[in-house]
Amino acid sequence: QVQLVESGGGLVQPGGSLRLSCAASGFTLDYYAVGWFRQAPGKEREGILCITSSDLSTVYADSVKGRFTISRESAKNTVYLQMNSLRPEDTAVYYCAGGARGLGFCPAAHEFDYWGQGTQVTVSS
Repeated sequence: QVQLVESGGGLVQPGGSLRLSCAASGFTLDYYAVGWFRQAPGKEREGILCITSSDLSTVYADSVKGRFTISRESAKNTVYLQMNSLRPEDTAVYYCAGGARGLGFCPAAHEFDYWGQGTQVTVSS
């Protein structure tokens, strides 16, 4: 069964850090671009970062530059989103998605093939 599962969300104070995990089962995540997206209440889904199958990263959201990074751990078939210097406006449900198998680029959001169920991140004092 093909599945992506996010974990690592929770409540954190402003200025704190969290690391989200996106673990794949049923397929090899290394072959795919993996994107992280988020959706806050009442707002549209926003692309944050993406890593290609060639391990090149792309930042979609200017608001996370210098604070968020994306990385892979092939042995665990997992991609991570490291989030530092968190702000209240980072509060959202965070999703990972896999797509563009073997193509070496990050596709548009609607072209990702697999999506996780999301994990809640709340930044509040």
